[in-house]
Amino acid sequence: MPRMEDILNLPVQDPPCVEFSAANLKWVKVEGGRQGGDDIALIPFARVEEFVKGESSNAECPASFRIESRRKRSEGSISKPRVDGYLEYTLYWCSYGPEDYRDSESGNGDGSNVKPATGKGSRPGRRHMMRGCLCHFTVKRLYTRPLLALIIYNQRKHVDKTGAPCHGILDRDAVGTRAMYAPRISEDLRQKVMSMLYVGISLDNIIQHHIEAVQGHGGPHNRDDFLTRNDVRNMERVIRNSSHELHVDDECSVKMWVQRHHKHVFFFQDYSVSEPFILVIQTDWQLQQMLHYGNNGLMSFHSTFGSKKLKYPLSTLLVFDSSHNAIPVAWIITSSFVGQFVHKWIGLLAERIRTKDPRWRLSAFLVDNPSFDISTISPNSVDTIEEFMQVFVDQCAFMDYFKSQWLPHIELWVTGIRSLPVTTPEPLAAIETYHLRLKSKLFHEQNVNFWPRVDWLIHTLTTEFHSLYWLDQYSMETGYFENLRDDSFSTNAWSQALHIPDVNVMLDEQNLQLAKIISQADRTLAYTIWNPGSEFSLCDCPWSRLGNVCEHVIKLAMVCKSRQVARPLLAAQVYRQALLSLLQNPPDDPLVLEYAIVHATRLQQDIKGLEELSNSGLLQPLPLEVNPHMALNHQLFPRLP
Repeated sequence: MPRMEDILNLPVQDPPCVEFSAANLKWVKVEGGRQGGDDIALIPFARVEEFVKGESSNAECPASFRIESRRKRSEGSISKPRVDGYLEYTLYWCSYGPEDYRDSESGNGDGSNVKPATGKGSRPGRRHMMRGCLCHFTVKRLYTRPLLALIIYNQRKHVDKTGAPCHGILDRDAVGTRAMYAPRISEDLRQKVMSMLYVGISLDNIIQHHIEAVQGHGGPHNRDDFLTRNDVRNMERVIRNSSHELHVDDECSVKMWVQRHHKHVFFFQDYSVSEPFILVIQTDWQLQQMLHYGNNGLMSFHSTFGSKKLKYPLSTLLVFDSSHNAIPVAWIITSSFVGQFVHKWIGLLAERIRTKDPRWRLSAFLVDNPSFDISTISPNSVDTIEEFMQVFVDQCAFMDYFKSQWLPHIELWVTGIRSLPVTTPEPLAAIETYHLRLKSKLFHEQNVNFWPRVDWLIHTLTTEFHSLYWLDQYSMETGYFENLRDDSFSTNAWSQALHIPDVNVMLDEQNLQLAKIISQADRTLAYTIWNPGSEFSLCDCPWSRLGNVCEHVIKLAMVCKSRQVARPLLAAQVYRQALLSLLQNPPDDPLVLEYAIVHATRLQQDIKGLEELSNSGLLQPLPLEVNPHMALNHQLFPRLP
């Protein structure tokens, strides 16, 4: 039996399941000290929440562990910390205890002399669930090892002071009552109902839907299945009484929100003289979407939204579902240029994902700001710019404007395109749709007075806007509430492209300079698409003329791919160059080097096949053209382990 001084020699346990409980861990009893005889185990601190959820799902004694007490210390506050010294101390107690009101509730006593075991006084509204349960555990975030959590299980069984089961199926007095189940609805159901309320689903429809769902899986099995109208009314009241303005001062209001919603705050850094304000928000639902759609998929960085209207610009991490809709999986609000301080939280996010799923891998990461060091510019592009400037050389005012406002961006675009591949049109269209939906939600005229407040932005994102995306995914998965879905989710450019018949596409496979697609609305009208099938396709339809990726470009890309007539993509050439560069300048990380060798070999085989097709005359070389019309600033990083 080890002593508390030996805890750092214990193995760190990290079960592979999403949620885990005490049954998934190997416990060690401590000898002596304040925790003598208690069970202890070490787990990653990032997984404490999953452990609490797993413990609440005990089949024999469903429970809900509340935070009974919490203490925190700042780093550097202790000169000689104990081996079990903590940065954070949290005591979790089963919600069926420690007080016991069973006798007073049944009329066997007046209960006037019953005092809470912890001496904190009675908890209003909880008498009906207090059954004397002594099950509780302590979590310490270790001072000397902040990434680890020491779990001290003081009482693992759900029993009262006599040692008898006091709730769940093992308690005979609880059979047939709500004490058989968890005392409260789960956080998942609460989030589900709140989202329904935010998007305007009525109480009656919520209850009716819930009844159908319970009947669908054979009747009630847990506390969630007993959702009542009163539960929903309570959540309605919470929404009705909530406000973004927790304090008159915006900075104080934001800090109060962070304290109240610590589960949604992934990273927070308050503003100071030397450091910028940074707030990264990620809800549990967003994390699940990131795990689901980001694995072996794309992730995009949509940056600096609202820099001219909002107090601080908003950036978003996006993943893409099977219908090519962009789903926000994290929001970043910062007072500085987001790229300068991304290192403060991006590594922590990667670690959080790996903690949840060690096998999770990203195929590619898209960025929308080509602010990279400019070393060389394409000679062809330089010639084009010089010719343009010669034409307007006598327009001094215009040339000053062009040089100051546009020339730097053009140089960045060209450099970005030469150094990083450009992604396909489907994610570009999805990103544009997300941008328009965000703009429509936040920049409505009725909100103009709120734009200078960060607390309003946070509140809007995490309530109404978050609920729109929750409803869309829930509707796709279950088929419910399809009539309430935002039309833009089902009418994005990719979805519209699927409805264009192949017969409407006029493509000369011997001349891939341009193609035409007959309009769905007016069959006498045909739109022209230049560079069909490439990253730089351009259409002359009204939507594309506004700088967007249209359904015609996406449809033509589908047709070119199915007929195998697309030209070699510039993205493949740039990707190959990036891999060869890794081979010529081997990185320190052996995993990255191994990745480069494997994929460079595979890509070389693919390019050899394309070259054979090109030599046969079926494919024509693709000229480098800077498309001023398309969102060229969305670049694609090569996938790295």
